[in-house]
Amino acid sequence: MQPASPASATLPDPLQAGWKGKPVCERLLEDDTRRVLRCTFVPGDGHDRHFHRPHFGYALSGGRMRITDANGVRESPIATGSTFTSTGVAWHEVLNIGDTTVQYLIVESKAPCPCAPEPAPRP
Repeated sequence: MQPASPASATLPDPLQAGWKGKPVCERLLEDDTRRVLRCTFVPGDGHDRHFHRPHFGYALSGGRMRITDANGVRESPIATGSTFTSTGVAWHEVLNIGDTTVQYLIVESKAPCPCAPEPAPRP
């Protein structure tokens, strides 16, 4: 996935973003260094456009997702128990196009990242 960019500042994060006005992620834990979310997508549900900080993901239950991002649209089979890491995502949208509920754990780092860059110093 592509690194996040300054455009992320105008988009919601995964906890704030939902699907058709309803949340799809819940906060399981948050402290000074990390945040853990569980995101659940029943068949036909998705996640409106949002950004991600650097994170690790674990598929609690797999299925088939359609992912739309700056690189285009792709369909991705998600295996139960699979993992992934990301340095951050400027934006993406997802949709469960399968017939099973897909559920992820997302562990986000709170370390500084390129998804919310510091303003340039003034001369």
